[in-house]
Amino acid sequence: MSMDRELLERSGGRCELCSAESGLDTYTLPGSEGRTNADLLLCPTCSLQLSGGEALDSNHWRCLSDSMWSPVPAVQVAAWRLLKRLSAETWAQDLLDMLYLDDDLREWAEAAPLASSEERVVHRDCNGAVLEAGDTVTVIKDLDVKGTSLVAKRGTAVRGISLTDNPEHIEGRVNGQRIVILTKFVKKSG
Repeated sequence: MSMDRELLERSGGRCELCSAESGLDTYTLPGSEGRTNADLLLCPTCSLQLSGGEALDSNHWRCLSDSMWSPVPAVQVAAWRLLKRLSAETWAQDLLDMLYLDDDLREWAEAAPLASSEERVVHRDCNGAVLEAGDTVTVIKDLDVKGTSLVAKRGTAVRGISLTDNPEHIEGRVNGQRIVILTKFVKKSG
């Protein structure tokens, strides 16, 4: 029995990620050297976006809420990689938190780069300067910290910031407490 026939039978004639029925073709997951069953049957949309040939359409990938539960390891790995790339979306982060991969599958999932350089998240301060992890920023207005009585005063220096998956958020310590700060309320120092 040929591999394409096996994939067709396994998938029921549908894309293994979004269940589309037309234009199906075999796709081999990158980073799968030495692994068997690394092939998926995908529609052109899924194939192009998974390979980085097109930007991710987050609405298209809501289908992962179903396909991530597939018993097929290659489908689980593809779902993890896509959810990781979409983790700035709340719904995708929620699904990623639910998706469990054993150690071998997680290693496989992490074996390939997650995003092309165009998809990398860029954090910018209020003046448009690019922020990097470890930078020092200054708060430009008094900020009430939700859930606490803490107020981050204007002019407070936040050293050694951390970046998040959301380009509008950074993390840093203010008065010994780690908080999330909106990038539009900080200015890069130095």
